[in-house]
Amino acid sequence: MTHMICGQQHIHAASTGHVERAIDANMVRTDGADEGCVTFVLHEEDHTLGNSLRYMIMKSLSRVVCFYSQDVEFCGYSITHPSESKINFRIQTRDGVAASEPLRSGLNNLTEVCKHVLHTFEARMQAFRDKEEPMS
Repeated sequence: MTHMICGQQHIHAASTGHVERAIDANMVRTDGADEGCVTFVLHEEDHTLGNSLRYMIMKSLSRVVCFYSQDVEFCGYSITHPSESKINFRIQTRDGVAASEPLRSGLNNLTEVCKHVLHTFEARMQAFRDKEEPMS
C-alpha cells in the first residue's frame, strides 16, 4: 500500500510587477520518497503558469539560486480535468537537491521575466504616447 504525504504551502510570487500574490500549493510525495521527487498541486492555475514555469525550471541556468537544470531529472505538469482549475506539477531532482528549490527558483525567474516584459511594454507605450502628442 502506498501512502501519500501532503503538505500545504503558500509560495509567494508576483504575477505582474504591480500585484504580488501567493500561489496556493499542496506538496504530495509517496511515503518514503525523498524530497527530490515531489508533485505540487497548484490550485487556481492552468497552462499559463504550468508551461511557463516548466520552461523556466528546465532552462540551462537559474540566476537566483545556484542550481543547474542538470540537477532536475524531470519536470512536467498535467491538468487534472478541464472543469478543475488546478495543475499537478511534478519535479524530480538528482543528487539530493530538494524539489522545492527548482520550483522556487523557477517562480522567481518567471517573476523577473514578467517584470521585465511589463516595464519594457510600459516604457514603449509611454514613448509612443509622447511621440503622438506633438502631432495632435
